[in-house]
Amino acid sequence: MTGKLTVIGFGPGDKGNMTFRAADAVQEADVIYGYDVYTDLLKEFFPDKEYRPSKMLREVERCTAAIEEAEKGKNVAIVSSGDSGIYGMAGIVYQIAEERRSEIEIDVVPGITAASAAASLLGAPLMHDLAIISLSDLLTPLDLIMKRVQCAGEGDMIVCLYNPKSKKRTDYVERAADILMRFRNADTPAGIARNIGRKDENITITTLGNLKNEKIDMFSTIVIGNSQTYVSGGRMITPRGYRI
Repeated sequence: MTGKLTVIGFGPGDKGNMTFRAADAVQEADVIYGYDVYTDLLKEFFPDKEYRPSKMLREVERCTAAIEEAEKGKNVAIVSSGDSGIYGMAGIVYQIAEERRSEIEIDVVPGITAASAAASLLGAPLMHDLAIISLSDLLTPLDLIMKRVQCAGEGDMIVCLYNPKSKKRTDYVERAADILMRFRNADTPAGIARNIGRKDENITITTLGNLKNEKIDMFSTIVIGNSQTYVSGGRMITPRGYRI
């Protein structure tokens, strides 16, 4: 008998931004696997569940263990903040299950990703074509990341930066901003949303040229407008092109 593995994106971290489907899937699971920061967030809302937390950079082991548990017939969940299919666990779960030729049922539950959550706090900055780019080079070469930034700049796309800074990656945001300023003005609006949906949530609206002077960390999501984005009433707005 084989069980089920549900890959759940539970949103930014607060229950208000968790979908009903995600909450139901967590509640129905026999056991929940996840990065310990994420399982700690869920324990506040689902304290009676059985959790199997693990540290960062243990994704392969985490997904393998979750699949093995499901193969025993259990209803297993593996959780990601944001959306499970955007820098989440969905892809690696499918890859490992395919490698193992596992016959478990796999269900992917989407969630509110950081880009849309940040946009709702900043105003309406994502109203046109956009690129979501992670500045983490743990799994992607830095040269390729910056090439993607350049392509987004050439295409005048709104750019949303995930994982912008860490103790080791101190100047990647500045490098990305310098690239984008080849294609748009330094006074292009940029927004920073920190701790979205969590304690100490806050936003900053600044400019592309001033990003290097702002407080940015791994809990920040950065939204950089395109050439048409403007600020009004403390909100970033990107016109879609409607005639008003």
